[in-house]
This record gives sequence, structure tokens and C-alpha cells, in this order.
Amino acid sequence: MAFSSPSRLSLLIGILAFLFLHPITTTTAGIRLGIIRKPSTSVDHFPVFREAPAFRNGDSCNSNPIHVAMTLDANYLRGTMAAILSILQHSTCPENVSFHFLSARFDQDVIAIIRSTFPYLKFKVYRFDSNRVRGKISKSIRQALDQPLNYARIYLADIIPADVGRIIYLDSDLVMVDDIAKLWGVDLGDKVVAAPEYCHANFTEYFTEAFWSDVELVSTFEGRKPCYFNTGVMVMDVDQWRRGGYTQKVEDWMAVQKQKRIYHLGSLPPFLLVLAGNIMAVDHRWNQHGLGGDNLEGKCRSLHPGPISLLHWSGKGKPWLRLDSRKPCIVDHLWAPYDLYRSSTTFLEE
Repeated sequence: MAFSSPSRLSLLIGILAFLFLHPITTTTAGIRLGIIRKPSTSVDHFPVFREAPAFRNGDSCNSNPIHVAMTLDANYLRGTMAAILSILQHSTCPENVSFHFLSARFDQDVIAIIRSTFPYLKFKVYRFDSNRVRGKISKSIRQALDQPLNYARIYLADIIPADVGRIIYLDSDLVMVDDIAKLWGVDLGDKVVAAPEYCHANFTEYFTEAFWSDVELVSTFEGRKPCYFNTGVMVMDVDQWRRGGYTQKVEDWMAVQKQKRIYHLGSLPPFLLVLAGNIMAVDHRWNQHGLGGDNLEGKCRSLHPGPISLLHWSGKGKPWLRLDSRKPCIVDHLWAPYDLYRSSTTFLEE
């Protein structure tokens, strides 16, 4: 459009300046103009997300709830929002899904963002006291793995309401491409945790020589065949977790780690020490993990063969960061459709 009149040009500049300084959303003739703030690493500034569609139950749905737990971290908020959207979008009964968010702080800005992005979402936010683990954490090979909130899953059964007997724990760097009700319905038998199990992985690499050279420590695996499993996707019988005192069992191994350094990676190894070889194995389709690459460099990885129900960017590389840097891996384009954030300052939508 040409602006031959200086007054019209000045008016346009004035309107744009006003919109930039006063973020609003208006709707006119099917066109929406929105102002998006650029994400910041500061906890005082957060990205703004588009409002997600309202997802409704199908005719065959009952009223039985599905409980999902996730941590809520400002640095991973973009991933959390994508994960929520993917779960609701592929659920037959999305109104049955209740979210339980564990957060190191009650940040009203973050809570408001969730409410505005998902106005119909059923969720609660619980404060996780970081002091519970600060003296128990041992330095690992990547700083992100040492954050107290990374250990919150150990205390999940103590934090959520007592009437919640089963819960699905999910990391924030994943998207679900199948109905979560299928994972919810797995038969746990007498096991406290169900998760994909990877017995081909080199289990010995997760522990140090100090562990394997100690006969007493190694005896913990006696009578079971330990296999690797990823704690970013777990179905947990929280009633049995409480009864069996599993939080204390994991903490006991964290105390040993502080004294002898028996493992390398954050919160995963103590879970393996307590539960490896004694979980209910579910199909690998429920955790196509490792898409973020290794924990040091985060190089691109391709998909594993076989059907997929959940894509997980565990490892250093996160899809939103790689997409923003314009150096994405091929698999990152599978995450992009669930991204509710828009990186441009101003966007127009038909």
C-alpha cells in the first residue's frame, strides 16, 4: 500500500508505536493482530503464547480422571506448553486430563500464562521446596541436571493430594502423538513404576568404577536383571510408592553418592539403583528418547525404527532453541507444530 500523504504516514507510525508500547489483541473481520514479547532468561519476563483451542471429550468418554505431573520451570515453559497442547490434541477425552505442576516458586505470571493459553485446562500448581534436596545433590556432567527441580519427581508422591493413587510423570521436552489414555491404562501389576525399558543399553556406563568395585554396593542388583529406563516418562503407582517408602530409598542412594561418587548423571541413577529390573516394561513407542542428543554436545540424532507415540528431546539439545537459532535438527520439525509461541514481534493470522 502506498502512502502519498505525509499525514497518513504519520498516523500509521503513531498507531504502530501505540501497539508496540501497549500489547493488545484485537479481532476484526477474521484478522488478529497480536504483540508477542521476546523470551528472556530473566524470571521477570516471559514469552506470550497464542490461546490454544478448546478440546472437548468424545461421546464415548466417562468421567474417570487421568492425572499428569510435570515440573514448571520458566526456562522450559515453551516446552511445557507444547507438551500440554500435544497431550490434549491427541486425547479422546481431553477434559479428563488433570495436570499437577511442581514448581520451585509460586510465580503468578507463569500461572497466568497457563490460564490464558489453556482457559479450560484443569491444573494445580504445587510448590517444591528446593531445600529438600540442596544438600543431597552431587555435581553431574551437565549443570541443568543439577537443578533442584530436576529431583522433584522423587518427592511427587509426598506433594500431590493423597487421593491421587496413580499418575503419569512427564518431562517438559516432549510431545505426545497418541492418546494418553492408552499409557494411563497400562497394567502395573505389583510394580510401582511402568516405563519403556532398554536392556540393550550399556547399563554399566551409568555408574563409576567406585560402584562396580564395591561388592556390597553391586549386591543391590542381586536377584534382578537391571535395565536402563528413562525417568522422563513414567506411570507411577503413588499409593504403593508411599507405602513402600521409595522416596527414602532413593534419598539413601543420594547420600551414598555424596560420600563415594558412585554415578555420573543427576537424578536418574538413584532411580535405577532402586527400581531397575523391577518395573513394568511398556512398549518403546511411549518414549522415543534421546532426540536432544548427548548430555555434553547435543548433536542431532535420528528417530529409532518402529511406531511412535511420544517424542522426547532428552539430552542437551532442545528443539525450541535449535529452531530459534535456525540450526534445527530434522527431528525438531516434528516438535514445531505444537509450539504456541510466535517469535516475531508482530504477527497476522487469517
